[in-house]
Amino acid sequence: MKRLTVSVANLGYGLLERHGLVEMAGLRFAPAPSVFPAVTCVAQATLRTGLAPAEHGLLANGFWCDDLRKPLFWEQNAGLVKGRRVWADRRAAGGTVGLFFFQQSLGEAADVIISPAPIHKHGGGMVMSCYTKPTDLSGVLEKRLGTFPLWRYWGPLASPKVGRKCLDWFEAATELHDVDEAYLYLPTLDYAAQKYGPDAPQSVAALQEFRGQLERLADLCQRRGCALAVMGDYAIASVTADPVTPNVTLRAAGLFRTRSVAGRAYPDFYQSTAFAMCDHEVCVVYGPDRDKAVELLLATGAYERPENARTPTPDVPILLAQRGSWCDYRWWTDRREAPDFASHVDIHNKPGFDPRELFFFNRGVVKGTHGRACAVAQTEEGR
Repeated sequence: MKRLTVSVANLGYGLLERHGLVEMAGLRFAPAPSVFPAVTCVAQATLRTGLAPAEHGLLANGFWCDDLRKPLFWEQNAGLVKGRRVWADRRAAGGTVGLFFFQQSLGEAADVIISPAPIHKHGGGMVMSCYTKPTDLSGVLEKRLGTFPLWRYWGPLASPKVGRKCLDWFEAATELHDVDEAYLYLPTLDYAAQKYGPDAPQSVAALQEFRGQLERLADLCQRRGCALAVMGDYAIASVTADPVTPNVTLRAAGLFRTRSVAGRAYPDFYQSTAFAMCDHEVCVVYGPDRDKAVELLLATGAYERPENARTPTPDVPILLAQRGSWCDYRWWTDRREAPDFASHVDIHNKPGFDPRELFFFNRGVVKGTHGRACAVAQTEEGR
C-alpha cells in the first residue's frame, strides 16, 4: 500500500479533546466540518467522491424509491453513489484500490472489496458472511480467521472489539492482494456511545480500545511504508429528551396511511401523501403533501429546519429533532399495532433507522444520537 484512508464512526474532535487524545499513535488530530446530514452513508459517499450530498445523491442511510413507492435502507449498490471516485486517476494509471467495510461498496470500481453481507434465512435468523472481491477471498479469510462476527457489528451484542476483527480481515486481505490505495471503515466508537451516551464509562473504554486499534494501524503502515490518514464521519451527542415521532403526527393528520393486517398497522405508501423517513436526528419528508407535513411538524415545536443545508433534491425537505432528541420512525402508539419486524433487528424492512436494535427486543433507552453538522476529527497529515 502507498496510502491508507480510515473512516471512523463517531470520531468527533470534541470527544478526543475532552479525553486528552488529540494526539495518538504518533498522529495529531485537528477539527474539520462534517457533512450534513452527518450519518454513515452520506459521509462515506462524500469521502469517496469529494462531493457534497447535493452532488453525490445520498442524504441519509436510506432513500425513497418513487418507482417502488417505498423507502429503502442500507442498500449496498455502489451505483447509488453518483460522481467520479477520488481514486479514479490512480486506477486509470494502472494502480489498484481496496474498499473495506464501506457502505454501498458492492459493484464498486475497486480491485479488492470486503463488505458485511449476511444471508437472511426464510425460517428466521442469518448466516453470517462477508461479500468479497475476488469472490474466493471470503473463503480464504474464513479458513484463516474464522467467520466474521457480524453479530458484534450491530445489534444487542455489538462490541467495540469488532474493530479488531476488521483489522484482522483487512491486514490478511491486503497481504494476499496488495493495493496501492486502501479505504477502511472502523465502527469501534459507535455502539457504546449510542447505547450508553458519548461520555459513559463504556464509551471511554471504547475510546481506549480504538486507541489500541489505531496504534496497530500506525505500526502496520510504518512497516509497509504507507501514508496514513484518519477521519471521523460524525460526532455522537447526548440524548436528553424523549424521541420525536413525526409519523405519529402525520398519521393523526391523515397524511400517513396504514393498513391493518392481523391487528397490526403496516404502512400503506400507495395511499399516503406524506411520510417522514427517520434517521437519527434527521427526518426527510417525502410525498405530495410534504410541505403541509413540514408545517404540521414545525408547529409542534419539536423540530427545526437545518441551516444552509443543500439536498440532492431541493424540494425534498429535511428536518432535525430539537437538540437532545432524535427521530423515531414508528407510527403507532399502541404496542399491539406494532408490525412484526418492530422488536427485531431488521435493518432492511424497517422504513427508518432504529437505534433501539442495540437493545434486546428493542427495550432500551437510546443515550446518543447524531446527524447534525458537527466538528469531526481528522489527522493533520498522512504519515
